[in-house]
Amino acid sequence: MLFAFLKYIKPTWYYNLTTPGQFVPYFVDYCKLNAAEQDILKIDDGYCTAEGLLADAAYQAWYKGIIKRDPKFSLYANVSTKREYKTRVIELFKGHNVKVSEDVFVKNINDNYRFIRRYFNPAIAWYILLVRLFSIHNPVREVIGFIRSIMVKRVDLYHITSWVLLKEEFDSFNSQLVKQQPKVSVIIPTLNRYSYLKNILRDLEKQQYTNFEVIICDQSDIFDENFYKGWNLDLKLIRQQEKALWLARNSAVEVSNGPFIAFSEDDVRIDPDWIQQHIKCIDFFKADISAGVFFPEGSEIPVHNSYFRWADQFATGNAMLKRDVFFRTGLFDRQFEKQRSGDGEFGLRCYLFGYTSVSNPLAFSRDVKASTGGLRETGSWDSFRPTRVFAPRPVPSILYLTREYFGNHLAILMLMFSLPGSLIPYKYKANKGLKILAYFSFFLIWPLLILQVLLSWQRAGKKIKEGHMIKTLSVK
Repeated sequence: MLFAFLKYIKPTWYYNLTTPGQFVPYFVDYCKLNAAEQDILKIDDGYCTAEGLLADAAYQAWYKGIIKRDPKFSLYANVSTKREYKTRVIELFKGHNVKVSEDVFVKNINDNYRFIRRYFNPAIAWYILLVRLFSIHNPVREVIGFIRSIMVKRVDLYHITSWVLLKEEFDSFNSQLVKQQPKVSVIIPTLNRYSYLKNILRDLEKQQYTNFEVIICDQSDIFDENFYKGWNLDLKLIRQQEKALWLARNSAVEVSNGPFIAFSEDDVRIDPDWIQQHIKCIDFFKADISAGVFFPEGSEIPVHNSYFRWADQFATGNAMLKRDVFFRTGLFDRQFEKQRSGDGEFGLRCYLFGYTSVSNPLAFSRDVKASTGGLRETGSWDSFRPTRVFAPRPVPSILYLTREYFGNHLAILMLMFSLPGSLIPYKYKANKGLKILAYFSFFLIWPLLILQVLLSWQRAGKKIKEGHMIKTLSVK
């Protein structure tokens, strides 16, 4: 973790966890970057410590898409001793008004409040102050750190990104992997959505990349076998009686033949270069996973997804990975059936096993957002908004994932940060007026919310006691 305060607002961020022997430099050392890369980072001399200044630069580099594979670029992993770290930063920042300690990670209170002000809404700083004051931290130090940060201006992380440096190189990259044409298995589970499924199959018929198979696991109530006739595709069909999304994807992976597996959905649209862009991304970055991005049909790709960067989520609606990944990680955890975050847990598992995943803006999917079928019929669409008053909040699988990988303390911090906002319907999340109303309502109905959380906590605990339901993929 770069800054200690990240745990309050990103308690379940993959990159808060490190693994033994992890050599990929997700957080890079500013002084090891070339001049062009340094120029897209905004160095802040206002930090009290050198480690704060360097961690801020590393955080910017992560979000701006500076991707390195060589361990020598790491801010932390290649520092053999704390003394060596101290010597290096003293030399680097000679003449700057910063103190240098032998602590690699940033614990300085002033630096943490400064960091929060630079990259998050000012209300977040107030939230953290209140949480820490009620958590028996030194109130004098907290208030001083908070006050010192008040005049810090928020930084736009997305104003200049690494895409300005990478675009020409990526566009001209002659991918040998694309030339080799390895077989790709495209997996699509479907449930009562034939009218939408036909569109994605038409898109697949138009793919520039030709060596692929399509595996569909159909769970529809009224099965239409004739629907699958006449397509100009290498199409495999699995008829599944049980409505179970993760079973469907697992079954499709098991019958797949390609060394690469691409996941899509039955209510999205893709461009003719979708498969090719996934393959090219994996080749260019020497990655294990190309994590494609989503945006609603009729809108533009969000700015934070408009360039390559390390991926912090795995979405089975749009991703490609090497089939070999499943041999080590296992398949999807069926503890998430009819609930949420099964793909998020799998992505975290991949990260912990050392597999690299790159967010790919060029292999995008346009989400049609079908109003019927799919997960809407078999489980919860919103992780934090139950459909009944006395139903668990959040969906128990969310707490199962959080408690299992991050522990109970961070699970509580996740709940504190997420619960008030969960009172707003997802499509209105950006409405400031509704946000204020939601926080006001939170204090009026908190006993009900506590009851809902306790129900979720109990059911998550049962899942944890039962353990993972992860099947091993057999080698053919």
